[in-house]
Amino acid sequence: MQSVITAIVFIQAEVSRLSEIAEQIADIDGVSEVYSVTGDLDLLAMVRVRQVDDVSSVVADQLNKVDGVLSTQTQIAFQTFSQHDLEEAFSIGL
Repeated sequence: MQSVITAIVFIQAEVSRLSEIAEQIADIDGVSEVYSVTGDLDLLAMVRVRQVDDVSSVVADQLNKVDGVLSTQTQIAFQTFSQHDLEEAFSIGL
């Protein structure tokens, strides 16, 4: 089984265009989910790729260039402690 690199990207964006910006980010290959969040951040994106270098390709080369993205901070996950099958959870209505 090939490993997957997971990066969590904290995003500050133009609040007046949040939905549009989130949709554009969600369309980027390598971005698995985008969440609107409360607090100092506006969006949180989950990036799942095969190699560490691909994180840079997704975040620096694409996500940061989405019009309306003001700043990002990227955290790379070292270890997974819990894996939930999201497809299964959504199929039962969670």
